[in-house]
Amino acid sequence: MNNLKKWKILKSKMVLAHPWCQVRQDEIELPNGKIIDDYFVSIKPDVAMVLPITSNKEIIFVRQYRHAVGEFFLELPAGNFDPTKESAEIAAIRELREETGYIPQEVRKIGTLYDKPSKDTNQIHLFLAENVSKIVEQQLDITEEIEVVLIPV
Repeated sequence: MNNLKKWKILKSKMVLAHPWCQVRQDEIELPNGKIIDDYFVSIKPDVAMVLPITSNKEIIFVRQYRHAVGEFFLELPAGNFDPTKESAEIAAIRELREETGYIPQEVRKIGTLYDKPSKDTNQIHLFLAENVSKIVEQQLDITEEIEVVLIPV
């Protein structure tokens, strides 16, 4: 029944290979026969994201500056991870602890999403963390300045 066809990669080369940013240029043939010689793909690491809820039914968000757009954002705790070194669940718990100081009693996976599958390769692994409690202080990276914000469900 499915008549859709994948695009055919004719050539592929890395045009930027930096630890923080990798970009691949593909020459592709579309199912209709047209050729596109400059289709760029961003190769990004997977992300572990957590929806943390306290026993008082508050969602824990983090507010932080995002330089690419020059604005402050209210976000769920999240971060990049290497799936060859740790599981998505362990990464989600680690990011929650580092960014907020909170630790969950229960964690379960909600699902896996693709960030922007038309141009990016990475997946976002989303977890629900329930009955979280503040246990430790934040352990922020050099580029992080994070305000923890609790909002009732």
